Amino acid sequence: MRCVFVQFRCHPGKTYEVADAIYEREVVSELYSTSGDFDLIAKVYVPDEADVGHFLNETLFDIPGIARTLTTMTFRAF
Repeated sequence: MRCVFVQFRCHPGKTYEVADAIYEREVVSELYSTSGDFDLIAKVYVPDEADVGHFLNETLFDIPGIARTLTTMTFRAF
């Protein structure tokens, strides 16, 4: 499994709806609300055999209320 972090910017007033929808899909290991340019951040474990872009598009990015995302790939945990 590969760990990636995904930040979500939501349309105004939609953050809680987006967070509920993300949580219901059971594909994130952790989900937090954040301050700054993005509203939410999720820790996602992508199966080794899966393409990261396709996996995220098929499991998360079609949720209504998402305005923008930023995906950060990870390489090593310390």
